Amino acid sequence: QVHLVESGGGLVQAGGSLRLSCAASGRTFSSVAMGWFRQAPGKEREFVAAISRSGGITHYVDSVKGRFTISRDNAKNTVYLQMNSLKPEDTAVYYCAGKYTTLEFTPIGDYDYWGQGTQVTVSS
Repeated sequence: QVHLVESGGGLVQAGGSLRLSCAASGRTFSSVAMGWFRQAPGKEREFVAAISRSGGITHYVDSVKGRFTISRDNAKNTVYLQMNSLKPEDTAVYYCAGKYTTLEFTPIGDYDYWGQGTQVTVSS
């Protein structure tokens, strides 16, 4: 089992930045690929970004490429999502997720573990 706790959400003006953190406990963190998802009101949850076990491979949804950066620190059991140039359409509850894997890849679905979510609100 992996327990995930997000932090760092909040209210920011358009064009601003936030950094989300997701602290993991339980299973060996370096065996878990990590991802960030978001869910806006009235919409389905969508994939945002993923990072492989070692951090060597990342993948982003087109709408955040060039603005968001996913990273991880395996020594601290933490994954981050740096969000720059935020837009009102980025407003959502952001969830981190983990998937145990023996492979070095960036899953976009079928995650095993989920955090409780953190609210990000971008005002225009």
